[in-house]
Amino acid sequence: MRTTTAVCVAVLVLVAGQAFAAGKTLMMATTTSTDDTGLLKVLAPFFEKETGIELKWTATGSGKALELGRNCDVDVLLVHAPEAEKKYVADGFGTGRTQIMYNDFVLVGPAKDAAKVKGKAVAEALKTIAAAKGLFVSRGDDSGTHKMELSLWKAAGLIVPDKEAWYVQAGQGMMATLNMAAERGGYALTDRGTYITYEAQHKGAPVLVILVEGDAALANQYSVIPVNPAKCKNVKSDLAAKYAEWMAAPSTQKRIGEFTLHGRQLFFPNAGK
Repeated sequence: MRTTTAVCVAVLVLVAGQAFAAGKTLMMATTTSTDDTGLLKVLAPFFEKETGIELKWTATGSGKALELGRNCDVDVLLVHAPEAEKKYVADGFGTGRTQIMYNDFVLVGPAKDAAKVKGKAVAEALKTIAAAKGLFVSRGDDSGTHKMELSLWKAAGLIVPDKEAWYVQAGQGMMATLNMAAERGGYALTDRGTYITYEAQHKGAPVLVILVEGDAALANQYSVIPVNPAKCKNVKSDLAAKYAEWMAAPSTQKRIGEFTLHGRQLFFPNAGK
């Protein structure tokens, strides 16, 4: 009888423990760059150790990440599509938007640079590529990078390319898009963090090189948005709020700033700015 009771107690403790663990798991949708660069793999263990919350994430384009939030499939977002994010919050799907870090976008292409865009402002570079019908490989996936690319064509006073023979839509993540551009000798827009990862994978001798950088129009802001429980009743809003707070904390901001790949800083913390 005592053995049976002990087994029952053990089972109850195990079940209770599993339920508690499940309740302390935070589901996040994020952009591919935070995953491809390895940043999340570095930060997640610190988050779990300091808060007791396990972080699990799906890496996809920012547009898809926002959609996952609208569909109540995740608890929190870490994305980089500011205008879409502001609309998402204004529409009531997010409880707020906390700036966390930034880097920038760069225009890359083959070193021979057939269209001769090196050193130009990004608007002039895009005009030059369009006039020369230079091959351009777009992510074409509604990601933050894709949204930025579309806005840059418009800002340059150009009609956004679509079915032009020189314009290829990969419909894939950033690293896959870079590999496609390299294989086909094309230009592409990428966040700098993923490019540094790409460059490292090619041991400092990448097919694609940075041709346009430093333009203020290429700023790339990342923010955390907790999903609104008023829209998604089962969302773990308390854990999501804790994550936003933790990402903006000075200790985490310091880790983000110290995160490097081959000695190069990938992201610049700017919480509260």
